[in-house]
Amino acid sequence: MTVRDKKVLIIGGSRGIGAEAVRRFAADGATVAFTYHRSELEADALRQGTGAHPVRCDVKFSNSVKIAVDKAIDVLGGIDCLICNAAISDINLVTDIGEERWEEIIDTNLNGVYYAINYCLPAMISRHSGSIITVSSMWGQVGASCEVAYSAAKAGVIGMTKALAKEVGPSGIRVNSIAPGMIDTDMNAGIASEIVDEICDETPLCRIGKPSDIASVMEFLASDESSFITGQIIGVNGGLII
Repeated sequence: MTVRDKKVLIIGGSRGIGAEAVRRFAADGATVAFTYHRSELEADALRQGTGAHPVRCDVKFSNSVKIAVDKAIDVLGGIDCLICNAAISDINLVTDIGEERWEEIIDTNLNGVYYAINYCLPAMISRHSGSIITVSSMWGQVGASCEVAYSAAKAGVIGMTKALAKEVGPSGIRVNSIAPGMIDTDMNAGIASEIVDEICDETPLCRIGKPSDIASVMEFLASDESSFITGQIIGVNGGLII
């Protein structure tokens, strides 16, 4: 499997899964740009460590995404692979979320994916090739109590992925989604240890995932070795959801 000389844009690449993907793709010879929002120090450290190009972006806003995508395509000299990884979560009763937080989660986790895809597609269509990788969640497949907004947004990402794969397949573009289970990232750092232990007990592989578990699948989907795979939702969850 190789991504050498691929031009890769990772939306949400300064921490966790995104940062691991930046490191992996850069180490394997891809030219990488990635977006970040507030994590400027982490983004700069990643730039220094990998040579990847950081671009500030708030994915909630269409214009911010357009500016970031244009900058990334300019610095990369085109785009072969788009990875939509930016996301936020909220654990709360649906009646306690509040409309403002609901909109923030949907804007970040669902609308932000649409914006990035919308602005990257013309460059891919003109070349008649490309790979788009969205990051959904197992909770988008089965739903999570007290994570209604997050589950709804991630279910939307799954639907978008399947529909878009049908739409842009004739243009030579593949669209797939990775649906992670519980992964050891900052997003999940606030989950009580007893809950994490329960999830491990319920998982056939008896552990939670690592960012590298997701990044390795991203690399496969970006490579030419997955050239006949599109419209798929690939669960990386240790068997918790089968």
